[in-house]
Amino acid sequence: MIILSMYNKNFRILFLNAGHFLTHFFMLIFASLAALQLSIEWNITYASLIPYATPGFIAFGGCAIIAGWIADKWNREWMMVIFFIGIGLSSLLAALSNSPFHIAISLTFIGIFAAIYHPVGLAMIVQEYDKTAFPIAINGVFGNMGVASAALITGFLIDNTGWRSAFWIPGLFSIMTGIFYFMLVIKNDKRQCDIRRNTTKVEKKQLLPIPGNTLKKVFGIIIFTTAIGGFIFQSTTFALPKIIEERLSGIADTATMVGWYTFLIFSLASIAQLIIGYLLDNHSLRFIFAGVALLQSIFFALMVHLNGILALMIAIAFMLVVFAQIPINDVLIGRIVHSKWRSRAFALRYVVTFSVMALTIPLIGWIHHYSGFTKLFEMLSYAALLVFFAVLLLPNNLSKNTV
Repeated sequence: MIILSMYNKNFRILFLNAGHFLTHFFMLIFASLAALQLSIEWNITYASLIPYATPGFIAFGGCAIIAGWIADKWNREWMMVIFFIGIGLSSLLAALSNSPFHIAISLTFIGIFAAIYHPVGLAMIVQEYDKTAFPIAINGVFGNMGVASAALITGFLIDNTGWRSAFWIPGLFSIMTGIFYFMLVIKNDKRQCDIRRNTTKVEKKQLLPIPGNTLKKVFGIIIFTTAIGGFIFQSTTFALPKIIEERLSGIADTATMVGWYTFLIFSLASIAQLIIGYLLDNHSLRFIFAGVALLQSIFFALMVHLNGILALMIAIAFMLVVFAQIPINDVLIGRIVHSKWRSRAFALRYVVTFSVMALTIPLIGWIHHYSGFTKLFEMLSYAALLVFFAVLLLPNNLSKNTV
């Protein structure tokens, strides 16, 4: 029975990490298509095309709270099956698109099903471990590799099999993953797959002893830094293929090369989450968070006018600290929120994140149309400073590894 339980846990974690990969992969396929192919094929400018991704990101954020509520009340395992199969079918629909309007509808469905992952998958990751920061960081690396692979695989498929395959091939893969998740995890798991199982483990543990007023303050800081972090994350990850195309001209001249450089930057940057995960389990969260935000501000300021190899080096540097911030708020929520509310707490955090990300899409297009990416990097530098000052208001006792 113990061996079977370990078997099921390992497969569950593997599939949950794969789910994080697929979430960010699917959400960024269009970013590369818009920058590298569709603007040419559909005879529409990049700035005019990317707002069609906005409904998908609105759904990505807005539906997270619904997904979290359903998961807490019903069944987290089955919500993950719905996630895998639903996002795969939506991607197949996107492959059939013949106009910006049609692809916007498909991207909206992708956003709806992608919204399931963060409130459900992260709550399931947290429930399996005593020390949560490093497992969340590993899960975050899978998400980052999804971000990186979106540009790489999409660029390769554009050059070799056409842009539609960038949707239907991953779509079929996701559907098969959902089927295997059901067969290998749910059918073999004899435990009760509902909220009672999810809370049994954590209810025996003690949450961080934070007074009510301080708890409200901490959650307010989480929401504020989440909003700013969403703007920073979306601006860098969505725009990076276009940034590389413009700032590395002469180095990245094909869709495949743009994809490779984007993959290189995201892959190297993903290492930051493993480092941050270890540090958060062993050192002051406030100090680490403040250092990450300050480095973001510095690197964005340096990037304003850079081109060529120096731009590539600084791009790696700023993505390192952008990715480093991702697990910090998740760890905070895991330490202060009881399991029976945790999916909804994660949902609220990601509603804020993805709502800001949705609003950022048209902003990127508007800024690029009038001033390229120079003003964008200036804005990102000031935004990171706001996060730095907000983090200084956090209390000191946030480093205990209890939930």
